Amino acid sequence: MKKPAIFLSFALACGGAAAQGVTLADPFLRQAPTQTSPTLRGVVPAPGTASSGSLNLTGVQNATFGNPRTSNSGSQTRVVFDLAPGVSYTLMPTFTGLRIDVQGARVLPAVTAALGSSVSEYRAGGGQATLVTPFPLSFTEGWRASEATLAAGGSVLILEFGAVVSGGASESLRAAVRTSPPAPTASTAEANSVLNAPLGLKTAAGNAVAAPVPVASVTPSRTTQPPTPAATATNPDQLPPGDIVLPGKQFPPAPALPDANASRPSALTGRVPGQAQTGALLTAPRIGKNPGMTRLVLDLPPGSTYLIQPTALGLRIELTGLGVVPQDAQAVSPEVRTWRFEPTSAGVEITLVTATPTTARSGWRAQLLPPASGSDRARLAIDLSPALANLTPLLPSERLLAAVPPIPATRGTAILALSASYVQPRVVLDPGHGGRDPGAVGSIVEKEVTLDVALRVRDLLRAAGVDVVMTRDRDRELNSVKNVDLQMRAQMGSPGTQLFVSIHVNAMEANTSLRGYGVETWWNPNHPMSSSLASILQREVVETTGAFSRGLKSNQSLSVLRNSRIPAALVEIGYTSHPVDGLNLQDDNYLDRVAVGIAQGIREALTSGVTAGNAVGGGGK
Repeated sequence: MKKPAIFLSFALACGGAAAQGVTLADPFLRQAPTQTSPTLRGVVPAPGTASSGSLNLTGVQNATFGNPRTSNSGSQTRVVFDLAPGVSYTLMPTFTGLRIDVQGARVLPAVTAALGSSVSEYRAGGGQATLVTPFPLSFTEGWRASEATLAAGGSVLILEFGAVVSGGASESLRAAVRTSPPAPTASTAEANSVLNAPLGLKTAAGNAVAAPVPVASVTPSRTTQPPTPAATATNPDQLPPGDIVLPGKQFPPAPALPDANASRPSALTGRVPGQAQTGALLTAPRIGKNPGMTRLVLDLPPGSTYLIQPTALGLRIELTGLGVVPQDAQAVSPEVRTWRFEPTSAGVEITLVTATPTTARSGWRAQLLPPASGSDRARLAIDLSPALANLTPLLPSERLLAAVPPIPATRGTAILALSASYVQPRVVLDPGHGGRDPGAVGSIVEKEVTLDVALRVRDLLRAAGVDVVMTRDRDRELNSVKNVDLQMRAQMGSPGTQLFVSIHVNAMEANTSLRGYGVETWWNPNHPMSSSLASILQREVVETTGAFSRGLKSNQSLSVLRNSRIPAALVEIGYTSHPVDGLNLQDDNYLDRVAVGIAQGIREALTSGVTAGNAVGGGGK
């Protein structure tokens, strides 16, 4: 062992030197050595940059972009980014959010969910940062952008998002807004041409919101007859929320799959014709985005098979006859949160995590298409949207409503038990709007659809032994004054009537229309049984149609419900302003299913005691 001897001799030497007044340098390194950046002589620094002689290639070495700071005020979300000197960027609003292309800095990789009520996701990396919003952005609607200089001297980019926010980029940032997406690479262009040409699907564009639609030539996306001044001034909350929406821009209908037959359910299993290919591998899916819908296309070799399994989280697809290299993608679109490919002993398992649950007949569509020209691979095209409902026809047995037994006749509140007199239960059906009041006008005219559905419900109920009273059975209004019209409808629930059900179509403004789809049912505390009636109707309509359930609503006083003296509910059967849900409202099978759902709900309410005669204390408010 030599180390102790060496150390001892070194210590003795130091001690002897100290005794003679000689100071030796500390042999131990007490701090990190001074770091000197490499320099490249002869480089002239750019104006406004450091003149130390160091070389900064596009700023990547010294600057980063990311780590946003956020705050929320009501439904608006503010996002703030620090801007390092020399950093530049471009802004691209799309129907899925705001994309930021950054130059002169390294974008910090990140995926963060729910920065706020108006920013559902933040993802960054590879020179880009994207703020995903639950509503589409145009160049001036849904967002604002500005820069500010801090007291400390730094600069920040301030972004504000909200369904009612407007303005877009500030005057000083107008030049930073990209008006069209960057030109695709050759491979991207080829993939898009294979996807789009045969399937008719657009990819995400910089300005997805269509130009304003001239009312004179094309029907606007949503309009109502303007309510009378008296109605709006004295009782501004008397109409359902979707009934006061101004005409505006309109998304085109979502494209259908080639030769698709919505009345036939998509096959859960299938096989590609031909001999299986040894060693065939599955490539990444091609993805196309339309407002309200995302399409994935899988290229499948000959001999391969697929099995689609809808789940509460999305779709699981099992493939055989090919292999795969594990891969995935996050935050694909508002409709597809993630996709993941994993190898299995039998082939490949694909997991598609969607924004809402799927069932065997709703939330998705699929079709196996033959190979495109020049390829031997078939294409399994899958459309995903929470607004895709069940459009298959009802069986004859499903159209039959079981008989509703008669109920004891009443005189006031006393049951005539001694005479054992029984009568048909009576129900009021109220098709919303009519006459000069069209209601929603977009993919359909609301007054026409509500009357169509109400007449179907009437026929189902009368065949089952129910006395049905219609507030209107043709295209007319009860009174030219909207407020009076609504009160007259509500008052048709006279004593001896058990239920009041109003039927409407919903809509949202253009800048938030992608958030509006599905079925919701309203009730007011006008009667103790109204909430139960609404709950039954919502459950039955959603179950029969496969439509997205928006649940029960009661946070607004509605005239047609508030003024009713019996259990009352208002069913919104879909959104005419949505590019997918609007197609549902044009489909005869969907309207048939809505009618059966409402009729089944009314029957259950009558037979289970959710009626005017089984609660005390109900009255108009």
